[in-house]
Amino acid sequence: MSSLHDTLRDSVDDGSVPGAVGLVARGDDVEVVAVGSVDVEGTAPMARDSIFRIASVTKPIMAAALLTLVDEGRIGLGDPVAEWLPELAKPLVVRTPTSPVDDVVPAERPVTVEDLLSFRTGWGLPSDFSLPAARALFAIQDHSRPFGQWPDPDTWLGLLAQVPMLHQPGEAWLYGTSSALQGFLAARVSGRSLPGFLAERIFEPLGMRDTGFEVPASKRHRFTSAYAPAEDGTLRLTDTPDGDYGRVPRFPSGGGGLVSTADDWLAFARMLRAGGQGLLSPTSVSRMTTNHLTAAQREAATLFLEGQGWGYGGQVDVTPVDPWNVPGRYGWIGGTGTTAHLVPPTGTVTILLTQVAMSGPTPTRLMREFWECAAGL
Repeated sequence: MSSLHDTLRDSVDDGSVPGAVGLVARGDDVEVVAVGSVDVEGTAPMARDSIFRIASVTKPIMAAALLTLVDEGRIGLGDPVAEWLPELAKPLVVRTPTSPVDDVVPAERPVTVEDLLSFRTGWGLPSDFSLPAARALFAIQDHSRPFGQWPDPDTWLGLLAQVPMLHQPGEAWLYGTSSALQGFLAARVSGRSLPGFLAERIFEPLGMRDTGFEVPASKRHRFTSAYAPAEDGTLRLTDTPDGDYGRVPRFPSGGGGLVSTADDWLAFARMLRAGGQGLLSPTSVSRMTTNHLTAAQREAATLFLEGQGWGYGGQVDVTPVDPWNVPGRYGWIGGTGTTAHLVPPTGTVTILLTQVAMSGPTPTRLMREFWECAAGL
């Protein structure tokens, strides 16, 4: 048994997760380990093709899809998004980050496509969740509810327009909201539904057969149950294979709504590693995987980024803090217990899929152990 197997098996044996799939690929050399079971009852063993809710590991995929429209010249990075999202044409910004939501000033400039891609839109989650503007955003961006219970995109955009921005456009990195906006922008520019757009631009060309916003009945025997840590140390069931992903949700989130498998995300990573593979231009791949944040913006986002940078749709490592932080490493983590990265300098792809939710923005012990193991393999 490999060290990767032992690392994952230890977390199954101590009850941290019912199961896990870990993948480490270097070129055509791919090691995949599946341990444990798809649920706490052990009704079926975990398998390489098990399907997981990947949460925010959706974000790099969404950014790549939006960039296909940039490559075609249908939108430009400097274009104001209000041309297609008129609800956001006249945003207001709180006077200071600590100001009440009724102490506002107009945005100094329009929100651009590049603002959405780099997460410097002005809307999003800061490191201090207690700020009045952050609490107002939480009221409409409530991740305690499944996306099927969120408003439809048009209604949600109208609600967002009533929430003041925490910072002026381009001023600060804020988490999350920008990816959802990328999805709605792509849908309006393309004239397609977001599920249809992603299937056309990314999933079908790359053969990502198990990636989407729903799991059809024919595949649910491969779909894992979802859990969250309970206060007593046990795992609390939050969703079943026949639950929230039985249909396309009313709010298809480009920030966290996809299900996928290890091999599907590997196909996406290989596309990036190959310079776009005809789906994206090499320039767009470079923009995705290059840090766009200043040192001050990175420092303000320490809760999420731990000192690292951000490209388009994913973190870009800039400082070798830990053994796995290779400068240029690109990818992200998902709140459902998932993580996926590409390390361009070495061509390595690392993917970990579990079905136990994170308790906050900080990566779990298993994620860090997996990254350390992958760095040493």
